[in-house]
Amino acid sequence: MDSTRADDRHLKQTPYSDPGDLDVADLPRDPAQLTAVVRGLVLHRLEGERVGYEIPEERLHNDAESRYVTRMLRILRARKDAPLTQRRSYDEQFVGTCRDYSLLLCSLLRATGTPARVRGGFATYFVEGFHEDHWVTEYRLPDGSWRLVDPQVSADFYDVPFDPLDVPRDRFLVAGRAWRACRSGEADPETFGVWVDPGLRGRWLVLNSVVLDLAARNGVEPLPWDGWGLSGPQGYDSLTEGDLALVDAVAAARTPEEIRRLYADPRLTVPREILSWAPFHGLRRVTLASSPPA
Repeated sequence: MDSTRADDRHLKQTPYSDPGDLDVADLPRDPAQLTAVVRGLVLHRLEGERVGYEIPEERLHNDAESRYVTRMLRILRARKDAPLTQRRSYDEQFVGTCRDYSLLLCSLLRATGTPARVRGGFATYFVEGFHEDHWVTEYRLPDGSWRLVDPQVSADFYDVPFDPLDVPRDRFLVAGRAWRACRSGEADPETFGVWVDPGLRGRWLVLNSVVLDLAARNGVEPLPWDGWGLSGPQGYDSLTEGDLALVDAVAAARTPEEIRRLYADPRLTVPREILSWAPFHGLRRVTLASSPPA
């Protein structure tokens, strides 16, 4: 574990997870019930056909670029001015990605008193024999241990051999574990990536996941297509032995002190301006907000 009961930083909202002026008085405190709330608010932008809904192109292209929970909530309010606990039609939902499900759940967990964080890594339960680039939420139990929950995956649309509210660690490999498996030869790096796009596979994408996951654990919850430092455009083959040793150290880090110390390295720290390879918008430079956007 990389946290202790005394480490309450995962209760603190970040500029990305902060829900702003959201009134949480009527929200449930139970993680399972909060997960159900999130599933009624977000539709994955690749799952319109699965649910029989044609997603409007503008929402397909733009919702998932919102980045901040305050903007997600503004979109939801504009589509239906109702409590978050009230299930919405697909027309009224936010059209996002696994990251948006996970960040919104993380936000609501923190807001209702449960330490939580988003985790980047790879899921083995979408395509047999493949590790799909994915994001989930991790929250702390009263005994101090951490549990993974996949808010995107519900029994209504997925047949998985486990409870998505308690994802086994061998079914979702957090980024560091995936990196270690690829580095040791235990796993084939070409089985890690995005199934629908063969160009998004391999060691470089696993490296990118390690860097993004480290940022998320240090209060900067990125979009899946963000890049900076070691996850930038220079390419895996240009990495030095020192770079690889640094990523190895990140993958092995366990304590909050190690995680914070490693994140302070300028090759890993998120700068104010990053690159974003948005699927529908191409390569752009993005200036990150230091506080929740109004």
